[in-house]
Amino acid sequence: MQAPHPPLPEYYAHESDRVGWVNRLFDRTAGDYDRIERAMALGTGSWYRRGALARAGLTAGMRVLDIGTGTGLTAREAARLVGATGQVIGIDPSAGMLDSARVPPGVNLLLGSAEQIPSGPASADFLSMGYALRHIADVSAAFREFFRVLIPGGRICLLEITSPPGRISRGLLRAYMRGVVPFMARYLAAHRDSPQLMRYYWDTIEACVAPRVILAAIREAGFIEVARHVELGIFSEYCARKPLA
Repeated sequence: MQAPHPPLPEYYAHESDRVGWVNRLFDRTAGDYDRIERAMALGTGSWYRRGALARAGLTAGMRVLDIGTGTGLTAREAARLVGATGQVIGIDPSAGMLDSARVPPGVNLLLGSAEQIPSGPASADFLSMGYALRHIADVSAAFREFFRVLIPGGRICLLEITSPPGRISRGLLRAYMRGVVPFMARYLAAHRDSPQLMRYYWDTIEACVAPRVILAAIREAGFIEVARHVELGIFSEYCARKPLA
């Protein structure tokens, strides 16, 4: 098993506790998530997600699986790009997040995980994941599942926040994500655990494996044209294609 980061004992004791603890935290804080995200991203989240999906090749008429869909933030933008002739299915392990999701008519939501996608082989043209890679249990198993559910020639676009390499820039981002954002959450959120979610959010960013490890795992799953595009030094877009044969 290749976890995206080591266990974080401040939150859970052992690796085996990770999935249950994370899902319960998202279940409890789901109703606050969109409100905090808008404040954290200064209202630019939807614009950026839509642009990243378009850069990765998402176009009208495609069938999309949005893994770790949460409240549907990435699925909503995917639906705008594929239009009425396309299809978007959002998949998440947190029932609370799915219950709080706000998605356009026609977007289907299913309970499932990145390692066990409730979809048949070669059933999607495109697979997206918005800032959920850090929360899965097994990166290698997830990438094998991504490969399985895509048609030959299908593409992936995995969005993540990556801790910058420079000490000053990393310190500034840490101060914002570990200090300012939880402080905002304390006043914007209805649930008392939402500030903890935001602290955990940064801690997983800081502890996440290096981009080269993620790129290598994508290649090992069988993908080609594997690349990482970076915006503003911290927003990583991992893109790749399944071979035609």
